[in-house]
Amino acid sequence: MAHPKRKISKTRRDKRRTHYKLGNRQLHRDPSTGEIHLYHRLNLETGMYRGVQVIEPNNAD
Repeated sequence: MAHPKRKISKTRRDKRRTHYKLGNRQLHRDPSTGEIHLYHRLNLETGMYRGVQVIEPNNAD
């Protein structure tokens, strides 16, 4: 089994972990309504997903 010869310092450990961070979420503008929503997500206002009516629209008005 491999064992480290020396203790890894906290600074060196944290430098390695600097790349683990969240990026920006990708947004998409719906061509029919012009609303902005997340990619691969159903638009609850219209009930559309990729141009197909999937569920009935949410009419809480």
